[in-house]
Amino acid sequence: MGRAVNDLGAAMTLPNYPFDRDATLEPPREWAELRDQCPVAQVRLPSGDTARLLTRYDDVRTALTDPRFRRGGPDAARVSTTRDGGIFNRAASGTDMREGEGHLRWRRLLTRSFTVKKMESWRPRVQAMTDELVDDLLKSGSPANLSAQLALPLPVRVICALVGAPSADQDRFAHWSQVMLTLTLYSQEEVEQAYRDFDSYVSGLVDARRADPGDDLLSELTQISDSEDGRLSHQELIATVRALLLAGHETTSNMIAIMAAMLLTERERYQAVIDDPALVQGTVEEVLRLDTTLSVIGFPRVAAEDTDLGGTTVPAGSTVIPCRPAANRDPRRFDDPERFDPRRANAAQHLSFGAGAHYCLGQPLARLELQVVLGTLTRRLPTLGLRDGVDGLRLRKGLLSGGLEDVWVTW
Repeated sequence: MGRAVNDLGAAMTLPNYPFDRDATLEPPREWAELRDQCPVAQVRLPSGDTARLLTRYDDVRTALTDPRFRRGGPDAARVSTTRDGGIFNRAASGTDMREGEGHLRWRRLLTRSFTVKKMESWRPRVQAMTDELVDDLLKSGSPANLSAQLALPLPVRVICALVGAPSADQDRFAHWSQVMLTLTLYSQEEVEQAYRDFDSYVSGLVDARRADPGDDLLSELTQISDSEDGRLSHQELIATVRALLLAGHETTSNMIAIMAAMLLTERERYQAVIDDPALVQGTVEEVLRLDTTLSVIGFPRVAAEDTDLGGTTVPAGSTVIPCRPAANRDPRRFDDPERFDPRRANAAQHLSFGAGAHYCLGQPLARLELQVVLGTLTRRLPTLGLRDGVDGLRLRKGLLSGGLEDVWVTW
């Protein structure tokens, strides 16, 4: 259900998704139109398969939290143009971390390493890393590529320090991540090679930590896996470390660049934080809520049974795309949703980190990094601006992770 070949005639007339947009940082007009008129809309994905796009907050949250909707898998609509359909369609070989008890077991094992309290204890280290990178930025002089000189290396350094991997390998992480998150850019052969290379790399890290344990998450997880007490198999260990290294830098890196772009295109937003540093946290939440460039496809779900959403019956087996950026602008949840308001009382109710059993494990760390970066930039670079203005911003296309191409700044 949902495959284009099952309904070829209908698929030929469906809108292609993701939608085109008129401005880089603004949402495609179709989101608001569908939210008002057709909140459960059939669309055609890059693969040619069809899915139902959800654009209202309550429907998106239901798809993310209701057990009648499960994570994607080999039987879900293919998202990417590769034969396997993309990262969400690949079978989790040798693991049961995707759903149910296996997922709960995995989260219980990892959650204590990503609590708000634990992440707050990392704030001084994240601040020191940020200051060092900003020092280098200042030394290199204006203009500078904020994406390459701060947005990418900071999350890589942080997640590598937490996990116990060498941050010098950031270019390798970035390449493997992009290939694994392909939408239209890479072939199946390139994807398979990226998985093999990444898994081989992680296996080498595990062997090194087994021989010489340290005070890091990788050493801890390796010891748990080696104990064979049922909490984490060796294959799950490899998949976990790979996921941490990928997710721990890719989205946060993109979000740092997006945050800078969103605040500097409307300079009063950036100036407000300079004038009142207490607005850092609220500004970060509004950036997360209003971003339209990430999570456009997000994490597809498959209906396990016929389910009502927005007054429409979603048949069992159908793939739905919970569009979190569209939901985050739903006026049914957020008053005057298009307005940027760092003092918005319910901004943190956004769905950018998901919801329910699959709520982003690393969100306390991501929030911390964004807060530290914003506080540091507004304090140390009060004259920061975009070198090429908003017209110089370009979307990254062909990748599930979305985001922006290089963000060049001046000061």
